[in-house]
Amino acid sequence: MTSRKRSALAKQTAAFKAGLGGMDDVFTREEERRRTQDLEHDAAVRRKACESKNRYRSRTEVEEAIAACADHGTRGLHSYRCPYCNGWHLTSKPQRDE
Repeated sequence: MTSRKRSALAKQTAAFKAGLGGMDDVFTREEERRRTQDLEHDAAVRRKACESKNRYRSRTEVEEAIAACADHGTRGLHSYRCPYCNGWHLTSKPQRDE
């Protein structure tokens, strides 16, 4: 419970307002927050789309991997060129016509 004294209330109000910071840099703080959020999102997408997958140096190498997987019973794999590392990865999603 807070104090009912005017001086205590004034101190609490002043401390609260000081903790808010100035309104001068609201837009700057928001831009920085969005920039940080965008960087974290891009890193998460890159991790999921590239860094967590096996990378193959050439299309020939990835096609050999697809054939080896097919020999072991895994069918329906396709390859695609990675926009992040310029290597090749495998996917089970249907192949897109580009």
